[in-house]
This record gives sequence, C-alpha cells and structure tokens, in this order.
Amino acid sequence: MSDSRGQQTSDQPPQDDGGRPAGRPPRPPERGSGLLVGRPFGVPIYVTPSWFVIAALITWVFGGQLGDVLPDLGAARYLLAFFFAVAFYASVLVHELAHTLVALRYRLGVRRIQLQFFGGVSEIENEAESPWREFWLAFVGPLLSLVLGGVFYLAMQAVELSTVPGVLLTGLMVSNLVVAAFNLLPGLPLDGGRMLRAVVWAISGKAMTGTVAAAWVGRALAVVVLIGLPLFSAARGIERTTTDTLVDAVLAAVLAAIIWNGATGSLRNARLKEVLPGLRLRELARRTVEVTADTPLGEALRRAREAQAGAVVVVDGRGDPIGIVRESAVRAVPEHRRPWVAVGPLARDLEPGLRLDADLGGEDLLRAVQATPAGEYLVVEADGRVFGVAALTDIEQRLTAAVAGR
Repeated sequence: MSDSRGQQTSDQPPQDDGGRPAGRPPRPPERGSGLLVGRPFGVPIYVTPSWFVIAALITWVFGGQLGDVLPDLGAARYLLAFFFAVAFYASVLVHELAHTLVALRYRLGVRRIQLQFFGGVSEIENEAESPWREFWLAFVGPLLSLVLGGVFYLAMQAVELSTVPGVLLTGLMVSNLVVAAFNLLPGLPLDGGRMLRAVVWAISGKAMTGTVAAAWVGRALAVVVLIGLPLFSAARGIERTTTDTLVDAVLAAVLAAIIWNGATGSLRNARLKEVLPGLRLRELARRTVEVTADTPLGEALRRAREAQAGAVVVVDGRGDPIGIVRESAVRAVPEHRRPWVAVGPLARDLEPGLRLDADLGGEDLLRAVQATPAGEYLVVEADGRVFGVAALTDIEQRLTAAVAGR
C-alpha cells in the first residue's frame, strides 16, 4: 500500500544497449525475499513469509465471524475465510500494480512488488521529476482501491447478502474502501503522505520541503494511531473481552511503528539524496603503501605508519597491484605473530569490481559498491595508477555523518 522510491534526475545520462546509464556498473540481479508468483509487465511479484501469517489471522478471525452470519457452513467457513484472504490480497495487488503501471509510464523503473503482512510495497527505483507526477503516482493506488470497492458494491446488488457470494462481496467492498481510506491519510510513508509531499513541493518549489512536512505529519499520525485506535474500539459500546482489547493494542502499536519508521526512513532517504552528490571517492581514499606478497605483516604495518598510510596494497614483481590487505584480517592476527605472517594470505585478490575510478562519486559510487560488496576497494587514476584505497566503513561513516548533521 506504500511504495519505496529511489532517486531521479531531470537530465538523463546516455544509456547502453541494455537501457542502463553508460559507464555505470550493472546492478546485481534483484533478489526478492519470499515466493515469486509472477512477473506482470516484467516486474517480479513476491509473497513474503509474513503474508502467510496475516492470511492465517484473517482466516481465523473472518471464519469465526462467518459462524454468526452463515451458521450452516460449519467448518467450511474457514475455507471460505481463506478464500477471502486471497481475494483481498489480490485487490491489494491491483492497488500496487496501479502504482507500477504509472511508474513504468513515467520511465521510473520498478524493482519488484512485495505482498507482506500489512499490504503491499511497490519498490520504485527513481523519483518523479515533477510534483504533479509524484501526486498522480501516489493517488492512482487508492483510486483503484476505491474503484474496486465500487465494483464489489455493484456486484452486491445482484445477490442476496445472506448468501456466501453476498458475504464475500460485502467483505471485499468494505476492505477495499478501508485500504483506500487508510492510504489517503496525509502522512509518509502512506500514499496520502506522498500526495501531501507533492502539494508542498509544488507550492514551495523544493522536494525536500515537501518530504519534511509529510514525514512529520506521518510521525504525528503514528502517535494518533497508537492512542486513538484502542480508544475508538473501546468507545464503540460493544462488549469486548480482554483478548479483544489486547489485540487492538498490539495492532495499534504495530501500525504506529510501521508508520513512524516509514516516515523516518523517508526523511533519512531524502536527506541522503541531498548529500549524495557531494560524495567523492577521491576525498575518501586512504593513502597506501605497496608491498610484495611475502612481506611480513609487521613490516608492512611499520612502513604504513612511517608513510602515514591507512592501507596496504600487495603488488607483483612488476609493481602491478594484485590484492588489498583486508583490515579485518589484520585485526585477527595477534600482534606477537605479525612479524611471522606474510601479507599475501591476508589480501583479497583484485577482482574487476574492486578497482574504482578516483573520480567516481554520488549515486555511481553507491551502485559500484553494491555491485561488488567488499570491505576495501582500490582507487585508481584514469591512467591506471594507484591513488589509494577506499574502505567501506569510511564511506558509510561519511554518509551517516552528513545525514545526521543536516
């Protein structure tokens, strides 16, 4: 019911034959967590393990309620309740496909759709380039849920409400209207929050201003849900058991946590996108010393201290770099053994993805790191000369400090 976004720039770089920006490393294959159930429009759909938990919960709760409405069903009411759970999440999938189709229409790219505990998530790769595209991209999901609610309402007119089709259609109508209403609440990470973000963005001219406003409204909404949902349930005047009260409190707490964390994550991601263009590998690289593979670790560290270097590169007989001594491997060697351990076994061979251009930065740098996960990377000049070594921890610390300092 919400969607995850990446970054979009208005100036599109040249692309290679695969539709990927030229000069960028290929993104590793997307791995979904859960069961792959299809690829409509080329977008993979995954059902996560948490969906089976909520499906079982819906089956139990709705099946119990069916016993009061259709007592002649007996145990078959739970089979009907499970069918309702599947049909309801099919409606959620339609909601997410609406986001996906608009995102594909705007050439924003969609990594995948996930059906999970509290609905669905469309992982959209890039940001809309204008506030009104952002508004439509967010609004189309709740709009489709409203349309589905109307379709089920019209279908209800052709059946008896006290029959199995009538009960199912009623449940699907109500659930889709609830999905639409919930997603229209004006706080991130909900669709209504993205619509609010788009409106503030259009008025202020700044996407970040819209994100900040919608994120704080989302946090306020989380507090309202945490306190208001149990109070609303208690104020309905219906006799409730202790179990009912506890379930309401737990549900409110989980919903509030999801909304709060989603709003906070959206704000953090927006700040990250602001500072990301200023990230340059040349500024992050550590000075290095070059040694051969048979050099004792103690000697290599002595040379590094003298040169005020923060990394050790292993070279072959011709002086060409062939590996980077891993910082984690160095820490694992006791100090008294370092004069007797050669650096060769402690180094990671230089795979193609471990050589990064010194001028790499911003989103290109993050893509390169994600394509070849490692603790250290060799930073080279355009002519192949070694400039230094970039540690992943340094990159992460720079990003964390930049985001926290804003």
